Amino acid sequence: MNVSIVPVCDLQVKIRNKLFKRTKNMNANEQFITYADIVRPSEKIMAFIYDLVLVITGSIIIALSAKIRFYLPFSPVPVTGQTFTVLLIGALYGYKKGMLTVIAYLAEGLAGFPVFAGGFSGIAYLAGPTGGYLAGFIAAAGVTGFLARRGWDRKLFTTALAMTAGSAVMYIFGLSWLYLFAGTKVITVGLIPFISGDILKITLAAMLLPSGWKFVGKEN
Repeated sequence: MNVSIVPVCDLQVKIRNKLFKRTKNMNANEQFITYADIVRPSEKIMAFIYDLVLVITGSIIIALSAKIRFYLPFSPVPVTGQTFTVLLIGALYGYKKGMLTVIAYLAEGLAGFPVFAGGFSGIAYLAGPTGGYLAGFIAAAGVTGFLARRGWDRKLFTTALAMTAGSAVMYIFGLSWLYLFAGTKVITVGLIPFISGDILKITLAAMLLPSGWKFVGKEN
């Protein structure tokens, strides 16, 4: 047992030392780093390459999460894994890289890559009933990333609040656009069916994110 514990302890020490150095060099308005900052290179060119890889990888993950979907017979909005993925990427990356990642994902869809739910792509899909939710992904990642930069992902309760805020912003965009297609039924077809799933996703994120910070010793 002792043989397996030593490397883990060494890893924690190395991560904590790196986190301490990065926290000292941070902007005064951004008092907390994100998970993506933990291993980010300090050299500018390498940091740029690192950020680019994160954005591209994140956009691919969002596209893959769109494959996890099923349709409700009474709603034009499918249930997908994208919402959870977008909120999580915002918290892991921070608001700048999080929003850029979603923008990259949408750009891929506009370019003709089948990254949207159901394998769709193009401007016609973005102009459809779910277009508002897709646009809202940008704001949702921005909100969760902004709050993560202020340490909201360190505690269970504040993580849940950050995820809830991100979801709320996404629904503001989504429901506003969906109203053009669904009219007065917009809440019935665009919000209520998804509440239970959102609660599950928020709960999962609220357990995972603070646990990771406790592991590296930066929960405060």
